[in-house]
Amino acid sequence: MPDILRQFQLVLTTYNKIMAYSAMSLLKLTGSLSLGSRVALIILGSSLVTVLVIVSIAYQALVDDFEDLLTQRQALETTRMAERVDQKIELRLNALTAFASQLPDGDSLPPAPKLQAALKRQSKLRELFPASLLVFDDQARAIAENIPVEGRIGTSYLDRAHFRRALETRQPLVSKPIVGRVTGKPLLSFLAPILSDKGDLLGFAGGTLDLTETSLLPELNSRNGVSAGVTQRIIDTENFLQVDSGSGSQDILPLPNPGEDNLIDAALSGITFGQVIDDQGELLIYAAHHLQRLGWMFVRAVPYGRATVPARESFSRFAIIALLVALILAIISYILARGTMSPLDRMTARVQRMSAQPDSAFRLREVGTAEVRNLARAFNQLLAEREALANMKDHFMSSVSHELRTPLTSMNGALRLIASGATGRLDENTQKMANLALRNGERLQLLISDLLDLNKLSEGSMKTEICATRLAPVVSEAIGDNATMAADNGVTLTCKVAEDLTCLADSHRLRQVLDNYISNAIKFSPVDGSVSVSAGKTASSRVRITVSDQGPGVPETFSGEVFKRFAQAETGTTRSIKGTGLGLAICYELAKLMNGSVGYYNDNGAHFWIELPTPETPVTESTQTEAQG
Repeated sequence: MPDILRQFQLVLTTYNKIMAYSAMSLLKLTGSLSLGSRVALIILGSSLVTVLVIVSIAYQALVDDFEDLLTQRQALETTRMAERVDQKIELRLNALTAFASQLPDGDSLPPAPKLQAALKRQSKLRELFPASLLVFDDQARAIAENIPVEGRIGTSYLDRAHFRRALETRQPLVSKPIVGRVTGKPLLSFLAPILSDKGDLLGFAGGTLDLTETSLLPELNSRNGVSAGVTQRIIDTENFLQVDSGSGSQDILPLPNPGEDNLIDAALSGITFGQVIDDQGELLIYAAHHLQRLGWMFVRAVPYGRATVPARESFSRFAIIALLVALILAIISYILARGTMSPLDRMTARVQRMSAQPDSAFRLREVGTAEVRNLARAFNQLLAEREALANMKDHFMSSVSHELRTPLTSMNGALRLIASGATGRLDENTQKMANLALRNGERLQLLISDLLDLNKLSEGSMKTEICATRLAPVVSEAIGDNATMAADNGVTLTCKVAEDLTCLADSHRLRQVLDNYISNAIKFSPVDGSVSVSAGKTASSRVRITVSDQGPGVPETFSGEVFKRFAQAETGTTRSIKGTGLGLAICYELAKLMNGSVGYYNDNGAHFWIELPTPETPVTESTQTEAQG
């Protein structure tokens, strides 16, 4: 961290301590003040502390933003450097490829003198490859050159990896930096295949660059860049050379030993951007980009101060404005607090008494200022609406119980008789209508039953008979009752429950939970899918029953709503899966009533489970829901 940032944070820390000490002293001195005065002073002190915290966070955020921006800029610059080099390489490859296409003489190469003459005519190509231009036969032997070098004609270069690769691919390519056999200098070798009209390989056109003399690299250190402290380097990662050391020359230098240059060590570590301290102790922001074609690493670094200087300039303006705004807000808050706290305190005391001793006849007195009267009036109206909603709920549940359930049971019974043919044979259309009416009637009756069960569970009036229950028969009955629904939806039901597995539960209520789980699993399973019911003991000696499907699973956005009332997840299936949204809420309440817990997790489908105690394990755990993704 730069010195200026450390100093600024030290000043903020000291100032916060002074403010805290001053606030404590002020509270002791003003202990005899009224509540309104003390609240006003607390607001004033809190405003100042809040501003200081915001200013501190804002400064750090500014520094971080400028640091990120500077890092991204360095990464962009290194990428541009690599792209410029790559473009120059492509230009040379394209030119060499065009020259190679002109060399074939039918199905063979021209004689060496003719090739030599062709090389001498390529003035533009000589500018691109000042070190040398050559022609090789199909065995990688040099047969013509524009600059005579003793012993090169007739020499085979198949020992060079890039020649072997060119023979295999028959594509234009450039070697990674290699060391010349005669000169001992680092070179780049370019090859373009010479193909006959039939596509047979006749040889290669080649060109070389002397990296110590050719200006293939872009200008790395402009006059402005050097004065601003910008450092740019190009590293040959395979030969451990500095192609450009940042000193303004093209000399190829060996890499320093590990630990001698932190910037090079950071670039070669594989971390393409970040911060590093150079050998002068200055913090730098660097970025690196690797050009795979040549095996070169382009590195660029700038001083960290280039991020903090603009941040400080922006921060100083922000801090002055923030302090002025905070001072104005603190004064306004002080005045308003002194004027409004007294009646609000009295109102608060009355609301607290109402909360401690609920009384439907209790109302706040609508006296005081207009704002206080409006608040009291709104509160009284809210109480009236709450009472009306409570009465409406009670009336609705009573209506469902006494006016809907009994006649609906009779209607469903009559429809069941009609659909079964007890009143006479029905034609096909009438039979379909009767079956549809019966299904919808039974669905409505299930809805009413769910509402009544949930109401009983909420009131604590549902009775249970918890005893040692063998799971296998209960699970078998649940699967049997849901078999028809599974068959209609093209789903297979399977069961894996040990015969001797026992838990403490109300068998009827456990069946209700399993029916909800299984029916939901069938609804969300794909056609030809499978729903399985399994059970086993957990590490805490409880019994866990799991119903698993092969559907899309519970959406992550819905994980917190699964066991809430009237909650339904949106899924991508086209099958109708609408319901009341009460089934899982009832499962949660039933599990709680049986000292159990419910939950689910996603793993190639949804897996809903219920855990119940065993006869051997004392019930000590409370109900909870769990969702595991």
